[in-house]
Amino acid sequence: MSVLTQTRASSTPADQTRTRPDLAVDHIVLQSVAQHMYALMLRNVATDGFPFVDSTHTAVSVPGCVIAAPSYPANAPGISQDYVFNWVRDAAITAFEIVAATSSGPEEAVQELVDYVNFAQLCQSNATPTMGHACYTVNGYARPWSEQNDGPAIQTSAVLAAFPKLDAQAQDVARGLVGRNVEYLLTCYQDATTNLWEEHRGFSFFARSIQLRCFREVSTNPYGIDVPAGTAEAISWLEDALAAHWTGTHYATMLGGESPGQLDQPIVPPGYDPNIDIVQACVYGAVSCTDPKLLATAGLLIAQWADPDSPEVYPVNVADAQLGLGPLLGRYPGDIYDGGSDSLGRHPWPLCTANFAQLYYELANAITGGSALPLDDLSAPFFAQIGVTADTPLDVAVEALQVAGDAMLRAVVYHSDHLELSEQFDGESGYEKSVRDLTWSYASFLSAVRARTGLAVEG
Repeated sequence: MSVLTQTRASSTPADQTRTRPDLAVDHIVLQSVAQHMYALMLRNVATDGFPFVDSTHTAVSVPGCVIAAPSYPANAPGISQDYVFNWVRDAAITAFEIVAATSSGPEEAVQELVDYVNFAQLCQSNATPTMGHACYTVNGYARPWSEQNDGPAIQTSAVLAAFPKLDAQAQDVARGLVGRNVEYLLTCYQDATTNLWEEHRGFSFFARSIQLRCFREVSTNPYGIDVPAGTAEAISWLEDALAAHWTGTHYATMLGGESPGQLDQPIVPPGYDPNIDIVQACVYGAVSCTDPKLLATAGLLIAQWADPDSPEVYPVNVADAQLGLGPLLGRYPGDIYDGGSDSLGRHPWPLCTANFAQLYYELANAITGGSALPLDDLSAPFFAQIGVTADTPLDVAVEALQVAGDAMLRAVVYHSDHLELSEQFDGESGYEKSVRDLTWSYASFLSAVRARTGLAVEG
């Protein structure tokens, strides 16, 4: 068995087996792991022949529903949260991976994507109180939850990506779905919203980046979808708004206030930065991987969780460094959420780690494609972490970025439970924690591998 696929084999501390992995990653092995994780991800996507039953609400899923995870308190001892719901954002991120993995001819549609679009339309028709509602039951009804205006934006991007793989009827549904999303977003893109982690309300860097990507893609779409008046102005406004999040050392995840005129208010909440959603604003949004300010923020993220002298360091990263693995990354400093009790756990997340690995890979790809090495005074600490300086040859810098991303993915595999991924890893032991089989964990790994190899898995 390749060292990449050797895992700790158990999510319980009873199995303490460790094997030092090789530093090099075989792309064939990496692709094989991704192929397996694609199948695991699809277990959380409802079809006609593979429905879900929400026992709490006695509801049966509609095809196209993407549950966040199959975990709820009754089947997951110690977990207080119910994840058997369709989050708009998570479903869109999953749809991106189905698009990448599937091929279709001119007369052949991809049924999973047809189902996704139809279910998205069903949820949109039931959205309340706004079309920014973030979470729905498995049969398409709004559940009590928050309004998150990145949702309609990332859903629009996913639908546009899926459009060529839909049949004519689903394409008509998609046009209407996208049109209504964009009209809604044009009324609220300047407003405060609930953030990615569903914990605070304010002006979100992540949401703005996702909205900017959406408006740009809609404005150039080749599918005959109307581009509403005001789209160009929204693009310009969001570009300026994102720039306003720069603090001098990092991009702030949130700005305070309830109206655009309050952008000069203090960053809220205190202690919420540096936040991994800045990296996710690059992976899923419009922020460039070559932005030195993004890289400055990324460097701070690595330092806070991997530096042994940092008060936020994960002990598992100190141990993994001796094996050439990691680091594993979390959401933000002082994070207390662990899926159950709110104790100061400081646990890393597979999806955060894979998203950061993808940043490394996308930056390597950009340099290979002709971009200059974006090394300046701001980004120098980021590059120093992987041994790259202004004097480093470009091919060596590219390899260093790839090796750094590989070490992160190998850590995710190593701490998985036979390649199954939970929401979190324990920050002390590295064993899986919180809800099991998180859909986004698998999708993030697939996306990172595709950035590394240039290949998609087979759907």
